[in-house]
Amino acid sequence: MSADRRTTDVAIIGGAMTGSAVAWWLTRDPAFTGRVTIIERDPTYEWAATTHTNSCIRQQFGSEINIRLSQFTLSFMRDIKDWMGEDAPSLPVQSFGYLYLARDEQFANVLREARDLQVGLGASTEILTRQELSQRFPFYVTDDVVLASHGTRDEGYFDGNTLFQLFNRQARQYGATVLHDEVVGIEGTDLRLASGATLSAGTIVNAAGPRAAEIARMAGSDLPVEPRKRYSFVFDAAEPLPVDLPLTIDPSGVHVRQEGRYYLAGCPPDDDAPVAPDDFELDHAIWEEKVWPALAARIPAFERIKLMQSWVGHYDFNHFDQNAILGRHPDAPQLITAAGFSGHGLQQAAGIARGIAELIVHGQYRSLDLSPLGIERIHDNRPARERAVI
Repeated sequence: MSADRRTTDVAIIGGAMTGSAVAWWLTRDPAFTGRVTIIERDPTYEWAATTHTNSCIRQQFGSEINIRLSQFTLSFMRDIKDWMGEDAPSLPVQSFGYLYLARDEQFANVLREARDLQVGLGASTEILTRQELSQRFPFYVTDDVVLASHGTRDEGYFDGNTLFQLFNRQARQYGATVLHDEVVGIEGTDLRLASGATLSAGTIVNAAGPRAAEIARMAGSDLPVEPRKRYSFVFDAAEPLPVDLPLTIDPSGVHVRQEGRYYLAGCPPDDDAPVAPDDFELDHAIWEEKVWPALAARIPAFERIKLMQSWVGHYDFNHFDQNAILGRHPDAPQLITAAGFSGHGLQQAAGIARGIAELIVHGQYRSLDLSPLGIERIHDNRPARERAVI
C-alpha cells in the first residue's frame, strides 16, 4: 500500500459537535470493533457553526421527534457523570424558558396545537393570554400580542461548548483518529483529501454542517442544505430587568434572552439568502436599524442599552423543511447524512449521534426512531416542516 493511501471503517467528515458525538457513540459501543477517522479542515473550530451558536435548548417544537431529541439531551446532561465519568463537569440548564409571541390568530393556533403535543410528551409549556403575559412579565409591551407560549421548565441556556469538548476529547481517548485535512472528492468509498492522500472507508458520515451540500455533490447527490447567516449581539442595559428574561421570540424576527448579567439578541438578515461558507462579514446596520428598534419597542427598558459584542454564525439551513436530514443515501448506502439542522444541531446532537452510531453498528435505530427525519423524505418530496424555527 502506498504511503498516501489509508483505510478506516468509518470516516466522519466534520469534527464539530455532531461529528465528534457520532465518534463518541461509536467508540464506546462494545459491539463496534472498527476504526473511526474524523476529517476536520479546521481543528481550531474557529469558524464552525458549533463555535458561534447561542447554545440553547427547548422543548417547544411542533413534532414529536424534535421534542424527544431535546428531552434526551436534557436527560443526558443531567446524568453526564454516568455517561462520561465522575470527572465530567456538571451541565445544568439555565432554565429561563422560551417565550413565543403571537400577534395573529394563525400563529396563535400553531402555538396552541404545539402546546398540546408538548404537554402530552411531558413538557411544561403554558399558553398565556395577553393579560397573563403582562402579569408574569410586566416589562413587555403587549398591545399587539394575541397570546404567548412559555416553557417554564427545562428550556434555556446550556454550556454547549463544554459538551462538545467532552465528546471530542473522549472520542479521541477511546481511539478515534482526527485528520487535519479536507475532503475534495468522493469516488465510491474513497475520499480524496486536499493533502493528496486517499482514505478508503466502509462507511462515510457527512457531518459537514453548512458545507454538507458540497460533500453530497462530491458523491453525486443533491442536499437542500445551505449556509445562512445568523447575527448575535450581546448588550448591557442601563435598567436591568427585575427577573431573568426568557428567550423571547418576537414577531419582528428578533429574539432576545438573558446572558448572565447581560442580554443576548439575535436575528437573521432581512435578505435571508445562502452565503459562501467562509462569509462571516457582519452587517453593522442590522443592529441600529432592526435589532435595537425591535428590542425597545417590545421592552421599553431596552431603549438605553450598550452593545458589548457582536458576531455572525451560520445555520446549516435545510431549505426543504427546516429539519435534520439523516440516514443512508438511497443510491449510495455507504454515505450517511447527519446535516441540515437549521439551528437545532447543538441541542439535538447527543440523540442524533446515538442514532447514527446505532445505524452504523446495528443496521437500525434502536433507542429512538429517527426515521421521521430520514433522507428518503427529500427524494420522495415529503416535507416534515418544523414551524418553530428561530
